[in-house]
Amino acid sequence: MSESKIRDDLARLSRSLFERGYSVGSAGNISVRVDDGILITPTNSCLGFLDPARISKLDHKGNHVSGDKPSKEVFLHTAFYDTRANTGAVVHLHSTYATAISCIADVDPDDCIPPLTPYVVMRVGQVKLVPYFRPGDANGGTLLRALEGRYAAVLLANHGPVVSGKDLTSTVYAAEELEETAKLLVTLRGVPKRMLTDDDVADLKRVFG
Repeated sequence: MSESKIRDDLARLSRSLFERGYSVGSAGNISVRVDDGILITPTNSCLGFLDPARISKLDHKGNHVSGDKPSKEVFLHTAFYDTRANTGAVVHLHSTYATAISCIADVDPDDCIPPLTPYVVMRVGQVKLVPYFRPGDANGGTLLRALEGRYAAVLLANHGPVVSGKDLTSTVYAAEELEETAKLLVTLRGVPKRMLTDDDVADLKRVFG
């Protein structure tokens, strides 16, 4: 796929997320791997109004080579690219329900989006809660790298989700699935729930990987 088409797809999918309330204002950032580096949404840009030609481009070493200034949270993205070899895209949102989960004191930090539905297992997997750090603090990249690529998705405490995947479209779908599962969990909070069993989860992983 040409870089021009990838830029157009990045703007189109970002706008779709914005229009459906998965990001507000200038919140959130999205990146995608290309042959000679990474494309990432610019800092302080709105996902609903991206100009494909002004999307930031970094080389393989993380140097800014063209476009507007990259997101201040680029370190979140490079941590996934560097520790998960098959990562083709990274989506960071401030979506309401996933962010709400990231603020709840008694969530399981090792499995903060438990297996409520088969699709969250298939598309997202186990989600780790990463301790709070200030937005833009590169120490967040250190915390993510310490996970050594074991998680495709994390929740940043009091901040929101970061999801990685093999390509842009499937990563956006995974971020949407995480948010919808978080919405179900918040809706059902305090109500007895029937989670998928360990055998159910193992079966899904066996069939779908």
